[in-house]
Amino acid sequence: MKKEISTLDELIEAASYITNADEIDTIKKAYEFAYNVHKGEKRLSGDDYILHPLNVAYILTSLYADSDTLATALLHDVIHKGNSTIEEVQKNFSKEISTLVEGITTINKLSLSAENESMVNYYKKILVGLTEDVRIIIIKLAERCHNMRTLWAIPKEKQRLKAKETLEILAPIAHRLGLSYIKAELEELSLKYYKPEAFDQIEEELNSTKEERDKSVEEMKKRVSDILIENNIEFEIKGRAKSIYSIYNKLQKGKKLSDIYDIYALRVIVNTKAECYQVLGLIHAKYKPLPKRFKDYIANPKTNMYQSLHTTVFGFDGKPYEIQIRTFEMDKVAERGIASHWSYKEQGKKIQNSMEQKLQVFRNIMELNLYDVSDEDFVKSVQNEVLGENIYVYTPKGDVFELPKGATPIDFAYRVHTKIGETMVGAIVNDNIVPLDYELHTGDIVNIKTNKNSKPSQEWLSIVKSSQTKNKIRAFFSKIDKKEAIEKGKDLLLKEIRRKKISINEFNETIPDILKELKIESEDDLYYSIGTAKLSPNTVINISIKEEINKEEFILSKLSKREVKDIELKNDILVSGIDNIKVSLANCCKPVKGDKIVGYISRGNGVIVHTKNCYNLRHMDDRIIDVSWNKEQVQKYKTNISIVSEKIENVLLDIITKTNNLNINITKVDTKQKENENIFNLIVEVDNVDTLNKYMKLLKQNSSIISVERVMN
Repeated sequence: MKKEISTLDELIEAASYITNADEIDTIKKAYEFAYNVHKGEKRLSGDDYILHPLNVAYILTSLYADSDTLATALLHDVIHKGNSTIEEVQKNFSKEISTLVEGITTINKLSLSAENESMVNYYKKILVGLTEDVRIIIIKLAERCHNMRTLWAIPKEKQRLKAKETLEILAPIAHRLGLSYIKAELEELSLKYYKPEAFDQIEEELNSTKEERDKSVEEMKKRVSDILIENNIEFEIKGRAKSIYSIYNKLQKGKKLSDIYDIYALRVIVNTKAECYQVLGLIHAKYKPLPKRFKDYIANPKTNMYQSLHTTVFGFDGKPYEIQIRTFEMDKVAERGIASHWSYKEQGKKIQNSMEQKLQVFRNIMELNLYDVSDEDFVKSVQNEVLGENIYVYTPKGDVFELPKGATPIDFAYRVHTKIGETMVGAIVNDNIVPLDYELHTGDIVNIKTNKNSKPSQEWLSIVKSSQTKNKIRAFFSKIDKKEAIEKGKDLLLKEIRRKKISINEFNETIPDILKELKIESEDDLYYSIGTAKLSPNTVINISIKEEINKEEFILSKLSKREVKDIELKNDILVSGIDNIKVSLANCCKPVKGDKIVGYISRGNGVIVHTKNCYNLRHMDDRIIDVSWNKEQVQKYKTNISIVSEKIENVLLDIITKTNNLNINITKVDTKQKENENIFNLIVEVDNVDTLNKYMKLLKQNSSIISVERVMN
């Protein structure tokens, strides 16, 4: 495969695995669109800009990318670096392509070299890309791969920043996704710019022994081939060069170049899994294997789907040779990783489940956002679980589990099964009892002891390493605490409603509006949010009041336009132009039928009817509306009367007696005695103001009564 291409025809040829004519037309259309957007633009390297998206798409053909992915690769810079818009992309291409272009545009705006980009935001947006559609990140990795090839064209200080970002973040993600071809190139080019002295030194040493190594590898290749031919095994064999970056890593761990066995390396590819083990046996029968250098990734695949047998043997010349043995299908997955199943959504459940498991580590970390996790802890989780090293530990039955380095028996228990984690009481590692905070290592055999009555401890959150484990522990305590939090939230809200003297029934009527505004599913979720201090009762009550006010503003608008007829809202009150609103009589002036009245649109309590001269209505002209008495309705109205009399007997009897013929009820009498007089405060029920006035006139006829007044305000 050529390193670079310069024409659309070359891209179509590289994508010859795509045979559908419509899909090929989509790729051509994307190229034409990108070509017109980038026309006349140059890259810092001096190349026409269109060559960049063209070669990003070309890199993706090595992963057998689908047509939508190739089209997106061609369009990936039309918004970020070009003058196009997402609306133009949506107009010309499918929803799927538009969504991918929008996703890659968001990711491309990120840079750790940008002063305003925090590590937290960078990681979060990268992880969103991974969990929403993994193709977004695969395109990003291919784009960075091509950019690294021309990194020489940007200023030196930026070269090092880009190389560091690539080496520490993007290359590990490529590894996680099993994209070995892209990972290797990203690591090699990054090291070249990030640690140029180390890179040059290793390259020089390798070049000085290249001829000798090539001869040795070719001879070993021939000898292994002869063994396989003799046994009628169909195979392919390749010499494999050790990357400069992997050698650099081993040198960093204190090894010498002469100690790195797999500088001499072969890869044998056969048809079936059974043949892999057959080849292993044949090679071991001829060449002595090095102790502790055998790894079976076929029986125990890596989480990035990699499968292979690894062994190191002393070759014909006494030098150690690492030999990898795998099937053709395993080789495809080893090279392309998660990209070997581009259309997995259309395939069987087995493939779908496999893909979901590979992406689960990223989702586990994103779920940390559901809890109160500090930015520092979030960054640490990404660095440990996505970018850091992993360990491989075993159950007593031989099942292997991958965990982040530093993981504990608790992490292991939860990885095996949530129930095992929740009921664990102890752990035995390699036949030794260990504490729960013991740090596991690759190769450990872990036996978890459980008790059905045991439960997790909150303290475990400070011990465990895996974000998946932390999420499961938090989920356990959330379930227990939720019921208690709901009750607490309900109680807090009711107390505040009562304190503010708001009608419970009226508040309940606004609950659907409150849930809608807060985007909360149910009443229980609302109470839970209050109980866990995510929402204050006042916030909820203010939304309720606002809903009532909105209704009132609508009423005022209707009244000002007089769009509706008078409607009877209370049997005895006619309110102009209003439908469906509460009407009540004011407590301050206590209107009685026959009084001149007006309506006041209150905040949260509908229309309140006052006497026209009520003191409390001053400065409220903008919320006053016309109301009138319904003459056809007969009912009683409460009002207050204050009577002052001389201090003699039988005055109260006369006050009561005078109500007999007027159909007036006295519901309450409060008597106060002063030195020379009595004061009687009455609450009376009357039919109308005329009857009230007649009663007051009769009282004044009593010579012992000094004054009679209706009490208002």
